[in-house]
Amino acid sequence: MVLVSQLANELIEAEYSKSPIVPLTERYPELSLSDAYHIQLQYVEKKIERGARIVGKKIGATSKAIQSMFGVQQPDYGHLFDTMMFMDGDKVPLQNLLQPKVECEIAFVLKKDLIGPNVTPLDVIEATDYIVPAIEIIDSRIEDWKIKFEDTVSDNGSSALVVMGSRPTKLEGLDLTSLGMNVLKNGEYVESATGAAVLGNPIHAIAWLANALSTYDVKLLAGEIVLSGAFTAALEIQDGDTFTAEFAHLGTVSATFNNRRES
Repeated sequence: MVLVSQLANELIEAEYSKSPIVPLTERYPELSLSDAYHIQLQYVEKKIERGARIVGKKIGATSKAIQSMFGVQQPDYGHLFDTMMFMDGDKVPLQNLLQPKVECEIAFVLKKDLIGPNVTPLDVIEATDYIVPAIEIIDSRIEDWKIKFEDTVSDNGSSALVVMGSRPTKLEGLDLTSLGMNVLKNGEYVESATGAAVLGNPIHAIAWLANALSTYDVKLLAGEIVLSGAFTAALEIQDGDTFTAEFAHLGTVSATFNNRRES
């Protein structure tokens, strides 16, 4: 039997001590996806006990390439906390992270609850207040990113920090399937993609999330932020790097990363 509370504690301690742990699936090959989500929920409770507040959710593994890598046919998700949040242009400290990477995506801000099952894309559109460009900084409390799907689910979807864009845009009139994005690193073009990379449309990803959360009686609530999934592969971060995501119709979001806190 997988020791849910014990493994959640290990992940919390790895985060705060900055000492990654051996993959859970290596020590517990029998660990199931249901076990992993229960570990995540325990992790969330322990974060709340330490003073964190839930402000939203994130979706991962939305691309076919990532799903193939994990051998799964569905995305995963994690919880976002107030302690994770930064704004466009902020200097983001790296010293509290272990092995961070950058993902660029769209954040949805809800004006109505979205409670599954049976949530449709139309429900998502009606529940969305606005969207903004976002940069998610993912991280793994598992050593060397040697993760299987159950490891990343247990580890709160490998989430760490979020940088939110500052220009809200309404969904009306936007085709997110064809909406394009360019990623720049230190002013140099890196790669590009469209919203079709995110389950065909980021709106579909939000609907999937609302329905998947219902399995564990978790809800998407009005006012919450939902990261809909990366347009491109995760990119390595070095001290001093600046990443910018340029989205058609939505504007840009950027962040500079360093190992020093601003005084």
